[in-house]
Amino acid sequence: MAIMKRKQKVSDEIPTASMADIAFLLLVFFLTTTVFNEERGLPIVLPEQSEEQDVSPKNLIFFIVQPDGRVVVRRGESEQEQTIAYNQVANILRQEIASNSNLIAAIQTHPDAPYRHMVNTLDEVKLSGAERISLQELEN
Repeated sequence: MAIMKRKQKVSDEIPTASMADIAFLLLVFFLTTTVFNEERGLPIVLPEQSEEQDVSPKNLIFFIVQPDGRVVVRRGESEQEQTIAYNQVANILRQEIASNSNLIAAIQTHPDAPYRHMVNTLDEVKLSGAERISLQELEN
């Protein structure tokens, strides 16, 4: 007499006993391998301590950034002003530095001007090769 074994019933459930372990291991893996980018600001070297120094007005050129993106150029204590686009700053500053190597470029930004206008002007000043730069907020 042959004995027939009954087939075991196949389970239609997914085994979830080790699911928490797998999720934890994946979480640890992704946390340890993820690299977060640091947000970089403007690469400006600031003095360690501030000292007031007397500067001759002939060694100053002011770039006044307006809210609409225009830049007003004023040389020293002169009352004459010239309004230009920000992309003309580098050319003007190169000419001025060629005639006066002690020139300080003072960027004064209007309080209502968007940040990008000041950054555009600062980029142009750096393109000109200027090493002496002053950043200021325009006082009303």
